[in-house]
Amino acid sequence: MLSASMPADAVEVAYKRVCLAAEDLDSNRVATVLLEMAHAWGVEALWEQVCGPLLDRMPGRTAAEIAVEHALSEGVRVGMDVYRREPGRSLPAGGVLLAGAEQEAHCLGLHALAAALREQGRGCLNLGPALPWGALASAVHRARPRTVVLWSQTPLTGRAYRLLRFARDFPRLRVYGAGPGWIEPLGKPAVRLGTLADAVAACLAVAPGRDAHHIRYGSVPYR
Repeated sequence: MLSASMPADAVEVAYKRVCLAAEDLDSNRVATVLLEMAHAWGVEALWEQVCGPLLDRMPGRTAAEIAVEHALSEGVRVGMDVYRREPGRSLPAGGVLLAGAEQEAHCLGLHALAAALREQGRGCLNLGPALPWGALASAVHRARPRTVVLWSQTPLTGRAYRLLRFARDFPRLRVYGAGPGWIEPLGKPAVRLGTLADAVAACLAVAPGRDAHHIRYGSVPYR
C-alpha cells in the first residue's frame, strides 16, 4: 500500500541523495533514486514533497547552477517516464490527453501526471511541451478525448483567455489548466488543477472502458 505522504526522514534522505546526484550532473542516478522512492511512497507524494520543492529551489543563476538544474530536470523526466512502464503493454488512455501550452518548454508536471496515472493502471495521450493551439484543436478532432489537461509553467504561457476560448469551442470536453503558470482565474468551463492529486482525480473521473470515439466534434476554425 502506497502512503499518502512521505515521512520527514524519508523526504530528507531523498533530498540529499537527489541533490548529490544532480550536483554530480548524473541524471541517471537522479532517475534511479526517484524510481526507488516512487515504488516506496508513490508518485503523488514524491512529486509534491520532493521533486516539486527541489525544482523550485534551483536558483539557476550561474552557469554551474544551470547545469545542475538541467541534470535534475532530466533525471526527473527519465524517472517519471520509466516508472510503471511495461514493454509491449499499452494501458487504456481513458480519453485523457495531456499537452504543454503553446511555447511552454517545461512540462515535467505532465510526466508526473502520466506516471501517477500508470500507477492507477491508466494511460493517457501525452503530446509533450509547446503544443500550438491549432495543433491541440487538431489533436482533439483526431483523438476525440474526454479530458484535456494543459500545462503552463509561467504566466507567459498561461494565457487564461486562450484556454477559456478553447474550452468553449469544445463544450463536450473537460478542460483543465495545470501548473503554476495559470495565475489568472480560469472560470467555467475551464478548471484549474492545484495539485497532482487533483489532476489524477480529474483524469480518473471517466471510466477507462468508456472511450470517446463516438463523440463527433463539429468543424471549429480555431482562432
